[in-house]
Amino acid sequence: MPVTRKTKRKKTPFDHYFDGRMQAPRFASAYKAERARIDSTDALVRALDEARAFGALTKADVARQVAARPEIVRRLFSAKRANPTLATVLKLASALGFHLELVRDRGRGRGT
Repeated sequence: MPVTRKTKRKKTPFDHYFDGRMQAPRFASAYKAERARIDSTDALVRALDEARAFGALTKADVARQVAARPEIVRRLFSAKRANPTLATVLKLASALGFHLELVRDRGRGRGT
């Protein structure tokens, strides 16, 4: 297999603007918190899709189980950035035979 080298892309004006904004502690903190929220949502949707595939269910099968249009479920599982409601996540998890649990992040929350 050929080895490929990752080339550094030239920074755009937006990259420079963003780098400057990240120097402001309030902006950087808010950005990191929102980025973590988005990444967590994406990971949850990907985990649901993996559970669907592991259970040998099609997206249409899952849609029928949650009484949703197949294109909605297909779009949710194939979108690069999904943002489902909590109700949707709970319905999908239940249809796949799973449930959600609340687990404290290490180093966060009361008393830390």
